[in-house]
Amino acid sequence: MTTLLIAEHDNATLKEATAKALSAALALGGEVHVLVAGTGCAAVAETAARLKDVTKVLVADGAAYGHDVAEPLAALIVSLAGSYDAIVAPATSRAKNVMPRVAALLDVMQVSEITKVVAPDTFERPIYAGNAIQTVKAKDAKKVITVRTSTFQVAGEGGAAAVETVAAAADPALSSFVSEELAKSDRPELTSAKIIISGGRAMQSRENFTKYIEPVADKLGAGVGASRAAVDAGYAPNDWQVGQTGKVVAPELYIAVGISGAIQHLAGMKDSKVIVAINKDEEAPIFQVADYGLVADLYQALPELNEELGKLVR
Repeated sequence: MTTLLIAEHDNATLKEATAKALSAALALGGEVHVLVAGTGCAAVAETAARLKDVTKVLVADGAAYGHDVAEPLAALIVSLAGSYDAIVAPATSRAKNVMPRVAALLDVMQVSEITKVVAPDTFERPIYAGNAIQTVKAKDAKKVITVRTSTFQVAGEGGAAAVETVAAAADPALSSFVSEELAKSDRPELTSAKIIISGGRAMQSRENFTKYIEPVADKLGAGVGASRAAVDAGYAPNDWQVGQTGKVVAPELYIAVGISGAIQHLAGMKDSKVIVAINKDEEAPIFQVADYGLVADLYQALPELNEELGKLVR
């Protein structure tokens, strides 16, 4: 069995999600090849070649792949698919845009967000916002799979895979890149952050995120997240959303502030190693999954926490 793993990167850096998805791809058995498609992405290919147990790295360097436009990348993957038994990608926003197109073009079923490889054709995946685990057996000869990376370990380095250049596929020309606006932040990106502090509807305003949440995040070197309720209310930007319809994270430490713990939010963070909840409602569902819970007013607790952290970092 040979698997093609789609690399997640920004044309300069290989994302950790790729190394986690590699662990799932290796569990399928057989060789794993990595596809790096982008613009000026030679450094990414070199990093991918060092991943342990990767046999080959394929590089498609072209303008069509520089801005994550889904159709050209899907066409490229399909053009390479004939040599592979499985096509695997981390379940990022990029892959969620591309992989269903790949599955449709290949006329196969996609197996989404797997959390365990039981056998090369059998997988576990969460359903009902993570309240149940479904075991899926894929009968298609060619598997198209996305991986929920929060449940897989990062694959190690030490490999020395061959790097080969592949030709760009014909662009379907169904869409084109116009422009982009990138949010810049000194804080770690949520899906790779080791510590995350998230605020809920109880934050009451965007200004309160700035005043109470962000100073604590800065002292901890943490990423800042938010519940859907906080995002929908305009208190936080969309890319901060953690949950079933946001980002799925599994940091070493997750601090939930003013978050009740609806199942949609829990689905996005319950795999965190240590969960700390701060909420003035002692009956809030978040306390059922928290390792440590503090029943307190966040507007008093967060300044006190910030003050104590300030003493530690001096």
